[in-house]
Amino acid sequence: MNLHEYQGKNILHSFGIKVPLGKVARTPYEAITMAKKITKTTGSNIWIVKAQIHAGGRGKGGGIKMAKSLKEVYEISSKIIGMRLITPQTPKEGKLVHRVMIGQDVYYKGKSEIKEYYISILIDRNKEKNIIMYSQEGGVDIEQIAKESQEQILIEEIDPYFGIFDFQAKKIAFNMKLPTQVFKEFIIFIKTLYKAYVASDASMIEINPLLKTSDNKIIAVDTKVVIDDNALYRHPDYAALRDIDEEDPYEVEAAKAGLNFVKLDSNVGCIVNGAGLAMATMDLIKLSGVSPANFLDVGGTVDAHRVEKAVCILLKDKTISAIFINIFGGIVRCDTIAQGIIAANQIIEGGIHVPLIVRLQGTNAKEAKKMIDQSRLCVHYVVTLKEAAAKIKEILI
Repeated sequence: MNLHEYQGKNILHSFGIKVPLGKVARTPYEAITMAKKITKTTGSNIWIVKAQIHAGGRGKGGGIKMAKSLKEVYEISSKIIGMRLITPQTPKEGKLVHRVMIGQDVYYKGKSEIKEYYISILIDRNKEKNIIMYSQEGGVDIEQIAKESQEQILIEEIDPYFGIFDFQAKKIAFNMKLPTQVFKEFIIFIKTLYKAYVASDASMIEINPLLKTSDNKIIAVDTKVVIDDNALYRHPDYAALRDIDEEDPYEVEAAKAGLNFVKLDSNVGCIVNGAGLAMATMDLIKLSGVSPANFLDVGGTVDAHRVEKAVCILLKDKTISAIFINIFGGIVRCDTIAQGIIAANQIIEGGIHVPLIVRLQGTNAKEAKKMIDQSRLCVHYVVTLKEAAAKIKEILI
């Protein structure tokens, strides 16, 4: 589950990590109120106005601006709230901004130099370890640095059984060439960050930039936190932070129906039972010369209503050119799948209007085929995967 920047900062702050003071506003007038509250605490009359969407690169898209007066806070907030912010990490049409965060300016002048760093913690599934990825070059161009100067991106592997050792924290600090004035504070910071990562059941925490301020403080200026969905039952307070406005509406609807659904950017919809068969089906579609439009696993305890819902969700997507239903009837009964397909055709206005390729093998497969034949539903029935691949090519290529 993705979190907004302000939500991620609140979680890090709860573990004792320093973050800039920030307040969320949904209107320009509310933004002025929040700016006044920040000034009352910090004494500063400079604020950072930041769009809150689930995507990085906001600064390059015009979603992060500095305001030096309350009038500018209002004007900038008016422009950002309601805009479609387009960044390298958003869809082509961008994301609608519903709220902004008014943040404390931490780039104030002081005795020493300001320096930005990059740090993130995530899972390396191949090595079965957590990794800390870091660089002494942080900021808005970290993606470009990763592409052009990979040697500047360093990795420290952390055994999840033992956690982070002191020598590893010191090694990271040395490699980042931190000044001696903040060395000890950084050691505390990185160990606390790893603790927050584990305790919050995060699958990723990214801080970019991590700032060494002019008065030698370590502050997480911008934060991206992703919580493992499977662990939300342990964190009902985190589950309440979910913002469905930022999620794909088809995925939200599928989740409510108990379907495992991920939308992809193509035109062949697929409905399958079991994650392994779903991945194999997606490979089959790709090898046929086209690409899958989704991952959709109806699961082993599926009923006819959920199958009906799955078909209806796919057909709401106007980019779908065909649907391939590939079911192995082990636990699932094929006639249950057939019943759901027929029901969907009956409730959809105009019926199922795209080519439907169906492969039902296993429990009650004969009964399922008989039901579909009797329904007079136009279906391309296949028995083998080879036949399915040939039919997909025939229809779409």
